[in-house]
Amino acid sequence: MSPGSDAGTAIATGTSTATAGRRAGRAAATTARERLDAERVDFCQVFADSELDPEAVLAAVTDAVDDETAVIGCTASGTFTEERTMDSGVAVVLVTSDAFRFDTAMATGLGDNIQGTVRDAVRALPDGTEYPYQSALVLHDGLSGVGERLSLAIQRRLGPHVGFAGGAASDNYQMESTPVFCGETVAEDALVLTQVSGTKRAVISVSHGHEPISDPWEVTEASGNVVHELGGEPAFEVWKDAVRDSVAETFDTSVDDLSTDSEELTMLMAAYEFGIDQGDGYKIRWPRAANESTGSLQFAVDIPEGTVLRVMYGSRAEQITSARRAADDTLAMSAGDIAGAFVYDCACRRVSLQDAFPDAVDELTEGLAAPFAGFETYGELCMQTGQLSGFHNTTTVVFALPE
Repeated sequence: MSPGSDAGTAIATGTSTATAGRRAGRAAATTARERLDAERVDFCQVFADSELDPEAVLAAVTDAVDDETAVIGCTASGTFTEERTMDSGVAVVLVTSDAFRFDTAMATGLGDNIQGTVRDAVRALPDGTEYPYQSALVLHDGLSGVGERLSLAIQRRLGPHVGFAGGAASDNYQMESTPVFCGETVAEDALVLTQVSGTKRAVISVSHGHEPISDPWEVTEASGNVVHELGGEPAFEVWKDAVRDSVAETFDTSVDDLSTDSEELTMLMAAYEFGIDQGDGYKIRWPRAANESTGSLQFAVDIPEGTVLRVMYGSRAEQITSARRAADDTLAMSAGDIAGAFVYDCACRRVSLQDAFPDAVDELTEGLAAPFAGFETYGELCMQTGQLSGFHNTTTVVFALPE
């Protein structure tokens, strides 16, 4: 392919719910390749349920594509395509394109050295500046807890004019192992970076369905991703005070009667999260666990002292609407029809929506009107051109390629 080519892009997806990793990977990749109906596969992204053997899944997928295909992926808490949603299984999305080039790199050591890991990944990528448009896809270990700092480090390396999207690998809320894949390698504590260079511009959108329901509270004591106090009060108690009346009215439940390890409290904490005012909207932060004895809240990402938070609420209806809004925004920003997309959707949206989650995916299917594959993340990355902050929770992030 030459940078001046005007030929188009085609995308196809495949899925499998087989319980053996190799079988699931082979079936999903084979289906996607048959649907792609192309002489070559330029790019492959695979999302595999964390209960499956990731090495087996990846080996089967790489066998089904070409030797030159750029392959990335990660473990997931749930996967979906334009055709179906799966609590477990494998989703594969393939791309063939004469308008885009995909170059991938992996670097490890993310937990100890974010800047160094990003530097190593970027240095491993070729110079793609002969193409007029640049963007990137990012997958990283979901247990690293470095999402915001990672997004800023990537932006500094790639520059303010390179937008990127992606997600943190997940593992069905077990919080044990969330590796990422690149080529034939599976690694924890790692970052996978894909440079997308094109003769056309990729489209990136993000949306969430939460609104503020409380006064602002300043984080007065925190350590890493654990917030101990808001406004000098135990953070968990502040959260309960803010949501008590709404929970009683909406869910007919007393938040004070729920244990911190109950599924019902987990669901409520996915519905009632926190927001950081960005001026033109709120960035959501998920309090994924509470500690009754200390009154602290553990978030999915670092929360610095001095951060001002509001408690937010997102109803099921608004969560579903926000998925359609992400799709509509994607099409509004595109210059024409899209060939397909990659979708990064927060794991706590599945917790909040429960059996209504397929309705949100249906809204994406109807809105995008093109093939797509995605997974439920432990945090989403979306840094659009000119933005200063790129890590999100409880959002739907779409990265679309034009035809």
